[in-house]
Amino acid sequence: MEDVKNACEERMKKTVASLKDDFAAIRTGRASPTILDKLRVDYYGQKSPISQVATVSVPEARLIVIQPWDRALISEIEKSIQKSELGLNPSNDGKVIRIAIPPLTEQRRKELVKGAKATAETSRVGIRNIRRDGLEDIKKRTDVPEDAVKKAEEELQKLTDSYVAQINKVLDEKEKEILEV
Repeated sequence: MEDVKNACEERMKKTVASLKDDFAAIRTGRASPTILDKLRVDYYGQKSPISQVATVSVPEARLIVIQPWDRALISEIEKSIQKSELGLNPSNDGKVIRIAIPPLTEQRRKELVKGAKATAETSRVGIRNIRRDGLEDIKKRTDVPEDAVKKAEEELQKLTDSYVAQINKVLDEKEKEILEV
């Protein structure tokens, strides 16, 4: 029983971690180097994250500065940012790339919140599916007394409730960050 519970808990942790990663990529009105985490640039035939080929800094609340270690990468990084769905316009002076983060419109903020809620709901469904799989594994066991099965089911439900609460908390924090002017 304990092994099923531990396996479910491990999968639930990964689901919450994945949600946090997804939320980190959502652009808010504030500059954050994490919005570039999913972007890759061609570096000597290898697709590499920008953070591995350049220094990414945030000197001001609405400005990201990228300083490539190899100047030949400037155009490659710039193209990667322009092709992304972030809606950002990079500019370069031959040495560094600057990205001014425009303030979000009210409509765009509402769209981002709606998307964040949908992503969180997908994560909640994932947590419930993990619980369902765990319950099936517990019920398949014939060598366990019925009261132990009931107890394991209750523990799995408590675990599910705690991870759904974590997802709700992460969503609330992201929602506040997006709606912050």
